[in-house]
Amino acid sequence: MKEIPEAIVCEGCDAVYGRAALREREVARCPVCGTELERHLGGQQERILPLAVAGLIMFGVANLFPIVEIELRGLRSQTTLAGAVVALAGEGMSLVALLVLATTILFPLLQLLILLWLLVPLRRHERVVAGFAWLVRTMQSLRPWGMIEVFLLGVLVALVKLSSMATVLPGPALYAFMALTVLLTAVLAFDPRGFWEMAEGAMRKAEAEAAGREEAA
Repeated sequence: MKEIPEAIVCEGCDAVYGRAALREREVARCPVCGTELERHLGGQQERILPLAVAGLIMFGVANLFPIVEIELRGLRSQTTLAGAVVALAGEGMSLVALLVLATTILFPLLQLLILLWLLVPLRRHERVVAGFAWLVRTMQSLRPWGMIEVFLLGVLVALVKLSSMATVLPGPALYAFMALTVLLTAVLAFDPRGFWEMAEGAMRKAEAEAAGREEAA
């Protein structure tokens, strides 16, 4: 099959189009089915790495500090997210504990780590990491399973119900979870096709540098 350079395949109807240079805020759509083909990323490429770093910091705070402190009849109790997972497992709810562990700790952490692993070399236009395509696909497949916002909503509902029976003091982790929810929403809104554009830029720079070294030699 003959390759078509700079071609875009429509995800909706499989039509093939030549790629056109887009101006800021422009979006290319398939004239046949209306599916979005490509959009200008604007300043997203510059913002995505700082947002990912900030998200990782908030993730650390959210998991290292207490989520909430409850005071009832002079007794105080506080727990972290990991402590809540252990408590669920200790109560015989191992499946629920596993789901909480996966959707609120493991999957969001994997997404952030993959982002940093991909973005740091690309942002410096140094190289494309090994397994680039597989990592991008893995990050995409993890998106539906990160449920930080669902967990946060459940915590807030529980706090409202408990406030009538005990003194409830929000911990640092609760505010970190709020910030993390916003940051993850912004990070995961990044179009995955932007990774390929950044990878192409890094490869073009590497080829130009290699050609420059050959000319100098």
